[in-house]
Amino acid sequence: MYSFSPKLRLYSIIFIVLGLVLFGAGYFMNHGIDDAKIEHLMEAVHAGGLNKPTHSSELIGPQDHAAHLEHAKMQIHNQPLAAVHSVAVFLFALSCCALFFYSIQNAAHAGWPIIILRVMEAIASYIPWGGAILIIIMLLNVTHQGHLFHWMDSSLTTPGDPHFDPILYEKKKFLNIPFYAFRTIFYVVGASFFAWKLKSMSKKVDENKGNRKIYANYYSWSVGYISFFGFCSAAWAWDWLMSIDPHWYSTMYIWYAMVSALASSIAVIILISVYLKKNGFLPQFNDNHLHDLGVFLFATSMLWTYTWFAQFMLYWYANIPEEVNYFFGRFEYYSWTFLPVMIFVFLLPLLVLVSSSIKRNYKVVTTMAVIVLLGQWVNYFNMVMPGTVGPYWKTPEVLLLTVGALLFFAGLFVFAVMTALSKLKLIPTGNPFLKESEIYEYPF
Repeated sequence: MYSFSPKLRLYSIIFIVLGLVLFGAGYFMNHGIDDAKIEHLMEAVHAGGLNKPTHSSELIGPQDHAAHLEHAKMQIHNQPLAAVHSVAVFLFALSCCALFFYSIQNAAHAGWPIIILRVMEAIASYIPWGGAILIIIMLLNVTHQGHLFHWMDSSLTTPGDPHFDPILYEKKKFLNIPFYAFRTIFYVVGASFFAWKLKSMSKKVDENKGNRKIYANYYSWSVGYISFFGFCSAAWAWDWLMSIDPHWYSTMYIWYAMVSALASSIAVIILISVYLKKNGFLPQFNDNHLHDLGVFLFATSMLWTYTWFAQFMLYWYANIPEEVNYFFGRFEYYSWTFLPVMIFVFLLPLLVLVSSSIKRNYKVVTTMAVIVLLGQWVNYFNMVMPGTVGPYWKTPEVLLLTVGALLFFAGLFVFAVMTALSKLKLIPTGNPFLKESEIYEYPF
């Protein structure tokens, strides 16, 4: 039985408190920016030769100075909520992907990962916490306390209005506030239900060792979650990420966002499993299990790279203005984060993890897990910030908001996951494939 280390608990609480302090400081700095300062920031951006639009809304409606100033004000005051949104969506998707990976192992009757099933269950325990935060963000947006989603402005879909947008008018059947609110609640409640149900079924399997009917039911619920996740992971990528810039769309985007979270979830599984192993709580975890997790980390990193390149290549050679606009803004304003992230989530995993033997090295694999995890968080940063904050991100308040949000959510995630883990029996003794996992040896 794992006992939540007082030291680790203290660190998680310190992260939460420090994150709140830094975020609070950034929030007050952001709300202290007046119109004169905003106009100065806007002029400084244009004076530097940067003039590419970061959002489709800049191409619609009046194009005078007052309209550009109003847009800049909205982007700057989006900074606090955008910083929260990027981390909140990332960790919620990561937790759902951990449960997806867990369900795939159950559905495939895989033997090798049985001794780390409880780690995946613990990560999935964050889903209700992260989901509650996303519902709060949704409420702020639908009540117009936040402005991350441009399409929520009713004037854009009102024929005859000076700001009328025919493209958004055509998408109104899907992109409307009531349906968006319903979908968000559906994703959160559904994922939370499956996290609870699969955990309770896993416990029943332990309590009724050898009962085939209960195990078959456990299998069925795992397949059910795979189906739920397959639909909802696509839909929440549309809702929470792609609809930030509603003119732009990509058929690769749902895979791009999901695989990013999947690679991150495997990185977290590696880190927690190795932590438990090194502290004597999971001696059954060995080089062979580490190797297979390293294989999945490498494979998902390469798959993410494929989706990134395929999406970019298709839009580059099509050269349709509303489509390439998405990349222009990121290349011009986010050059520090957009392409360099490829070093951490593609180049390093390719160079380091391609070797089979090195996947058995605990230090190397855990280091790569940290690198991939941070790189994929930057990837979510790149998905959210350009369309919400635009070019106004290289400022002290954005640094405080971003670091504060990251520390707060990291502390909350560690606290929720490790607390859940301490309440679970680490080894699923009733699972019929446990013996196979304990003696598992990679054949090559």
